[in-house]
Amino acid sequence: MQNQSASTQPSTQLGKALLCLMTSALLFSIMGVCIRFASQTVDNATVVFFRNAVGLFIFIPMLFKQGLDFIKTDKLWMHTWRSLVGLAAMYGFFYAIANLKLSNAMVFSYSSPIFIPLIAWLFLKEKITKSMIFAAVIGLVGVLFVAKPDQGLLNALSFIGLGACFLSAMAFVTVRALTSTEPPERIVFYFCIFGSLISSIPMFWHWRIFTWHELALLVTAGLLANISQLFMSYAYSLAPAGQIGPMNYIAIIFAGIWGFVFWHELPDLFSIIGICIILFAILLCNPFLQKKLLSRFK
Repeated sequence: MQNQSASTQPSTQLGKALLCLMTSALLFSIMGVCIRFASQTVDNATVVFFRNAVGLFIFIPMLFKQGLDFIKTDKLWMHTWRSLVGLAAMYGFFYAIANLKLSNAMVFSYSSPIFIPLIAWLFLKEKITKSMIFAAVIGLVGVLFVAKPDQGLLNALSFIGLGACFLSAMAFVTVRALTSTEPPERIVFYFCIFGSLISSIPMFWHWRIFTWHELALLVTAGLLANISQLFMSYAYSLAPAGQIGPMNYIAIIFAGIWGFVFWHELPDLFSIIGICIILFAILLCNPFLQKKLLSRFK
């Protein structure tokens, strides 16, 4: 009985982790819906500001509880850099949500793992393998398929989406470097506070009185984004990233469903092919799944 209990415990943990990650993906896709509706009348700069400002309020109880020790850091410049590239990626991603099919825009947000090994090799001197390079090239081809709006590939929307994807990867690599000395809560806190301060500047030029409907959408989007991050963090504390990471990409399916329900959007053939290519490339980036695949052919 004890052996059975011990053997079922990891599977229970894995099940909880997968459920948390699926919940995170669902909330993130609903955030995309809120942003799309808000973007019909609210400018992109304001949407980005509320996303960061709402997240900042979540940390107020932690500041009261832990005091100034919560924000003490020796890596202020790294927090600043992470905030700058992360904020730039957010501007691009939210702009894509407002102007592309929701499922296509969501692909840009979840394609950053393709570029992470290359950026980690350049900036952190982490080892890069031939399979990682191959996966990055394959993934880039998939992103180009998805990035193709009806007007063609070489246009502003495509470059904004690709740029957001690359900048998001740079932000993830910086976070990876920060986690060696900084707790996750502090990393998110500095991102929210720097993001709120920086994004308040362009928002100032667009400031006006917002309707209750607009405020509800903006605040809801900010809350969902941060709650989604909490579910994701909890999921990765329960199981290895290699085992559960692919569950993240169910957000693309959720976004496709919302896009059809609210805006009657259907992905074209190129988008479907691109999504499949990206998922395959991301699986190639996954060390856990690489070992599984290699073991099958031994």
